Amino acid sequence: MSDYFQGEFPTQSVSLSKTAIASPQDPSDEGSRKLAIAVAEAASDRKAGDILLLRVADVSYLADYFVVMTGYSRVQVRAIAEAIEDKVSTELQRNPLRTAGKTEGSWVLQDYGEVIVHIMMPREREFYNLEAFWSHAERLELPTTDDGGGKPK
Repeated sequence: MSDYFQGEFPTQSVSLSKTAIASPQDPSDEGSRKLAIAVAEAASDRKAGDILLLRVADVSYLADYFVVMTGYSRVQVRAIAEAIEDKVSTELQRNPLRTAGKTEGSWVLQDYGEVIVHIMMPREREFYNLEAFWSHAERLELPTTDDGGGKPK
């Protein structure tokens, strides 16, 4: 079998000196949390339904947070995606690293690195059921204003 591999390959894929997953006390998590909340606020402004904030840092290396929400028409899904991009760009000077699905409008994915956003139509959200797939992740309550409006602050 050694005849097939002639290069020097590392024996481990992750450095032992740094963990790939941030701990809850990690100060860098605060920036990720702020980004995830900004995403949720922008989605709420565009009347996204069932906004779910999942802290996946302890169970996945993909991101620190997933923000999952429902848009009830293709136009609304695109409008939510635009609102998120505008708010995050204006307030945090960040643009998504990748965006997928905007043309179709049934499921838009925005990848901000440490935060991944899923904007889905009800049928897609029910079919893919990301909440069940990531059920072992920590669910976070969205902070709300004191006036009882239900909108994240």
